[in-house]
Amino acid sequence: MATSKTQKIIDDITRKIASGELNPGDQIPSAAELRAQYGVSITVVRGAVNWLKAKGLVEGHPGLGVFVVEHEE
Repeated sequence: MATSKTQKIIDDITRKIASGELNPGDQIPSAAELRAQYGVSITVVRGAVNWLKAKGLVEGHPGLGVFVVEHEE
């Protein structure tokens, strides 16, 4: 089954958080960096980041970026 572009970003960032590659307090790449890295539109990036925010994995800080939140195992 094909994975959507949005789901690919979600899966990659979730995996990086779970593996410790991204730790609480770490900033995830900017929307522009994610667009370039995955070759997708800003709409796809926003959808993925909004999903990660809704699941409590990351939080946005206006003017600063999006950061991994502290989570309990």
